[in-house]
Amino acid sequence: MESCPSIKNILLLDSEGKRVAVKYYSEEDWPTNTAKESFEKAVFTKTQKTNARTEAEIAMFEGTIVVYKFVQDLHFFVTGGENENELILATVLQGFFDAVGILLRGNVDKKEALENLDLILLCLDEIVDGGIILETDSNVIASKVASHSIDAGAPLSEQTISQALATAREHLARQLLK
Repeated sequence: MESCPSIKNILLLDSEGKRVAVKYYSEEDWPTNTAKESFEKAVFTKTQKTNARTEAEIAMFEGTIVVYKFVQDLHFFVTGGENENELILATVLQGFFDAVGILLRGNVDKKEALENLDLILLCLDEIVDGGIILETDSNVIASKVASHSIDAGAPLSEQTISQALATAREHLARQLLK
């Protein structure tokens, strides 16, 4: 029986293999945080000596297809099951990679990524939901994320932490000025 392509996880690691932003969609493969961290370390160790700076590379690792690309001190990974189409995984990776580049205005490095972590996490949410691919066009992803970050009128439950803090600051300032 055919099923739609699915993603197991998307990882954004630094040049030492530490987490910047990660999203797991297959909890049965990595049920604990320890299992997730050991998977990240193993994938990083296996791929760190490759030169995936100009175009994406593909590797098979522990029954998982890993598609990855590096830029400066960031390592982007998208993984899928062993029966997934590598081209689809590579398209998701390229969409994520390019959307992050647009959102960070071409300044893609760890410092900038950490300062804009809310945008990167929103980006992950726009690309994949529950392992199902929603969008791969980087311009569409970036514009949706940008529209979320501008929407200060949204309820607090739908705002990112930095947006909620800015909204709270604004309300406090208004109350103090009355």
